[in-house]
Amino acid sequence: MTQAIFTRKSFQTHAPWILLLSIALQCILALFFGHLYDMRVYMATGYWVVTGHNPYIAQDLSAVFHNPLFQDFSTIGYPPPWALILGLIYKCVYAVFPNFLFYNFAIKIPIIAANIGLAYLTEHAIGKLGFEASVAKKARFFLLLNPLVLICSSAWGQIDSIVALISLSAMILLNAQKLKSSAILLALAISMKPIALPLAFAAFVFLLSKNYGKLLWFFMAFITGLFVFCVIPFILFKWDPTVIFKNWNAHFIVSGCMSFMTISEIWNKSFQITGPWRVLGMLWAPVLLGFTAYCSTFKMTGFRELLKLCTAMILVFLLTRSWVSEPNVLLLLPFIIILTSIGELDRMSLTLLWALPLGFSFFNGSLVALLFPCMPETMVMLIRQIDTYRLARLLARTMVILPWFLAGWWIVLRYFKTMALSKATKGETAPWK
Repeated sequence: MTQAIFTRKSFQTHAPWILLLSIALQCILALFFGHLYDMRVYMATGYWVVTGHNPYIAQDLSAVFHNPLFQDFSTIGYPPPWALILGLIYKCVYAVFPNFLFYNFAIKIPIIAANIGLAYLTEHAIGKLGFEASVAKKARFFLLLNPLVLICSSAWGQIDSIVALISLSAMILLNAQKLKSSAILLALAISMKPIALPLAFAAFVFLLSKNYGKLLWFFMAFITGLFVFCVIPFILFKWDPTVIFKNWNAHFIVSGCMSFMTISEIWNKSFQITGPWRVLGMLWAPVLLGFTAYCSTFKMTGFRELLKLCTAMILVFLLTRSWVSEPNVLLLLPFIIILTSIGELDRMSLTLLWALPLGFSFFNGSLVALLFPCMPETMVMLIRQIDTYRLARLLARTMVILPWFLAGWWIVLRYFKTMALSKATKGETAPWK
């Protein structure tokens, strides 16, 4: 579709208008929409940080925001950097101009900026691989107007595109041997949202095949960065980390959504994993470690190989987690767009990997939950209504996500095959097509 719309002759004509159209669409979505769970948590976190409270301990804020939906909800589940940014936004915006919709919009401003930056950085990465400008521009246009990106970031309010921008920057710097900058950026990406964790394993494999000294230097800077971003804020702001230690596995005892355990919601009325099944919540850890050990036997020769390794690592992580949300795919998206643009992946794989999560969000009820800022009463009514078709909805979304799993594992297995063939023949790897 992108190729049909953006022909070579139309690049110069449409380029500025496409950027302006993307910004306009994102601003409209950012103002009126926001996810029921995430935006409540983000708004509350900004208030807690500014007023000196621990943002990891929930309180009733219905009187603060004059909204009953703030009476019973959870706290932010990410390390401190995003919480501190939310505090700054609250202080500069809501504390000065207490408008609910404008506060909702202000929280999205860094996300919109990241979406635009990610589109241009993806174009830059394709150019670094030696491909002509027309190929790189198509990738930029694709990201600027991609429905999944617009809904999961500007409308939803999730920060995965920020994490993707920082992560891709870290990998570009890693390939350029700017180890300190790369390590700090990767630490920041993981500190913003730990979904970027598999890229630390990719960096390990990439540097292991080059120089042990560089590997040691990189991870010294990386660990220092994690300490600064994740530990120092607790000391500076005197936040009690006890609640973190008590709930360290909170992300690993839930199941469903786009994960391999999505079918479990059909007979389980709770997202919680109970009993011996809890081991499945940690399945990603041994699988990712095993995949890292296997990949460590491969020789990484350049940026192309690093991008393929990052893609495979992210996919292994997502495909083995017990809980995967639709916005998590945004971390994967720039990597597969680059690989598709340079001929390493086919367009069908790219389409499946972004379009199916978009379809999943429809059956998951995520789109209805986006009405929280502008039409909360309508949202609550619709959520109750669609819940009457719970079984049919869960079965439908399971059928939608099955091809996504097949496409993801197909890419991972193709990576195994091509890298193993390259190792055996000591030659160039073939495209994943």
